[in-house]
Amino acid sequence: MIARTVGFEWDAFGSSFAPLLEGAVMTVVLTVVVMLLSVPIGVGLALLRLSRHKVVRAIATGWVEVWRATPVLLQLFWVFYVLPALTGITLSPFLVAIVAFTGHVSAFLSETFRAGIASIRPQQRQAALSLGMTPAQSFIVVVGPQAWWRILPAFANTWVSLFKDTALVSTIAVADISYIGLQLRQETFMTLEVLTAMALMYLALGYPQAKLADWLERRFGVKE
Repeated sequence: MIARTVGFEWDAFGSSFAPLLEGAVMTVVLTVVVMLLSVPIGVGLALLRLSRHKVVRAIATGWVEVWRATPVLLQLFWVFYVLPALTGITLSPFLVAIVAFTGHVSAFLSETFRAGIASIRPQQRQAALSLGMTPAQSFIVVVGPQAWWRILPAFANTWVSLFKDTALVSTIAVADISYIGLQLRQETFMTLEVLTAMALMYLALGYPQAKLADWLERRFGVKE
């Protein structure tokens, strides 16, 4: 391999942004789809973990702990390689990413939602029931909205973490920012320029999200 001369190739740096922008679309789509799926699943798991039935709680807890206690990269590889071997079901790399990240994120969100629901005083639910509401109505109208505002900062931080963690999908050939950036690096040998462009792309997209999460923490975070 011929060593490149020292210096920064501005042309290579600038030309990296167009393909990286295409990868950014995939990154954003993946983040949004995973979160849209993870929220209802996370709420369902939280309610199951708050169930009065021990068996239901045990099953939900076991499911959540499996996803929480294993690395998301391993989960990606398991769905990509092991699931087809066990079931004969082969998913596209994009669907593999959706399945693995949804399982991972929904498990963590379930704990966030569970803590938020548990923080609401039982008397409020009892008051709603005494007014003739069903348990489902009391949750949707009374408990759920209050819990949502309490967990919003943690939810925003989970969103930011998910956005960054999606870089792992490059390992299964999903054409996100990281995958396209690494392909450009291999094709052009412009490691410094391409990785710098990648960093700036992630920074431009991730920094506003991080600052929004900080603002939500200040605005809605529980104050002692």
